[in-house]
Amino acid sequence: MADFILEAKGLHKRFGSLVVTNGVSLQVQTGARMALIGPNGAGKSTLVGLLTGQLVPNEGRVLLQGQDVTGLAPERRTKRGLVRTFQINNLFRGLTVLENVYLAVSERTGTARAFWRPAAAHAEVLDEANAVLEQLGLADVRHEKVSALAYGQQRLVEIAIALSLRPKVLLLDEPAAGIPSLQAGLLMEAIQRLPSDLAIVMIEHDMELVRRFASEITVLVAGAVLATGTPRDIMAREDVLRVYLGGLHAGAGNNKVDTCLS
Repeated sequence: MADFILEAKGLHKRFGSLVVTNGVSLQVQTGARMALIGPNGAGKSTLVGLLTGQLVPNEGRVLLQGQDVTGLAPERRTKRGLVRTFQINNLFRGLTVLENVYLAVSERTGTARAFWRPAAAHAEVLDEANAVLEQLGLADVRHEKVSALAYGQQRLVEIAIALSLRPKVLLLDEPAAGIPSLQAGLLMEAIQRLPSDLAIVMIEHDMELVRRFASEITVLVAGAVLATGTPRDIMAREDVLRVYLGGLHAGAGNNKVDTCLS
């Protein structure tokens, strides 16, 4: 049994002469609630791309359950349990919520190949799709078209689709981006209800949401790991405050920041 469900070992990514990821190592335990934070351009989304196979590292390795998956395509990593969402959702907006999730379940189970059979012929797929919607509080809108939903609900549908793939590790790339604060709060409540054995790594800029979600924070700066620790430990570091929060220093004048992540 691997000690960590997901590991990055010395990942480097260069685009020409531009170094975007610079020797990043990361260890994610089963059931982890980890936040990746850092200033714009720190390389957070690039790191997620490397972990999930959308990008190929110049150097370094990615391990999933102790197995090297560096050379695997994204879809093969997904089948092994490494699933991500994106900053901009990628849903079938003309289909209903239930149809979107049903398609994801049927793709995972292989029943999508029998496209000529009605959905009712696959009762177990329909039951699973409905169960996922119940889990995320989407049962009441299951027959609504995605295009008619509030944006926060659309992000929940995206997470429902990800859960339908039965991930062991779920990577959330700014799930609350563009969502009003009330909807963001409901989104975070749904995320907090996800199974405790599911490892979740979330990129997020909103420090209040990070505080609510994360038991561990990794700070990226200029493509490298600056610090990893609990929210309280991270916000006690002057280098984090200086680089990430634009020159603030621990102590006076920093009460709002400390309260947010304490």
